[in-house]
Amino acid sequence: MKIFENIINHKINNITSTELLKYSKQFKIKITNEEAVKLANHLNGRKVNIFKPNERAQLIREVAKLTSPATAKELNDLFNLFAEQ
Repeated sequence: MKIFENIINHKINNITSTELLKYSKQFKIKITNEEAVKLANHLNGRKVNIFKPNERAQLIREVAKLTSPATAKELNDLFNLFAEQ
């Protein structure tokens, strides 16, 4: 299970705006091109572990500031699906 966590965290910490837009469509989370760029810039190089509840909660608060509370909630629901596996 640890390798699964490492792969997901690595992808989140190194994601591009293009990948964010692709995944947002795949998981039906609405973000604009501008929001994708902001999020990718914010996430790049960070060492966030979405499998730690306190780190995930902090990231969701940051996403809400960069996008909207509704988008942050959708993303949190998606992260929770991964974390429950």
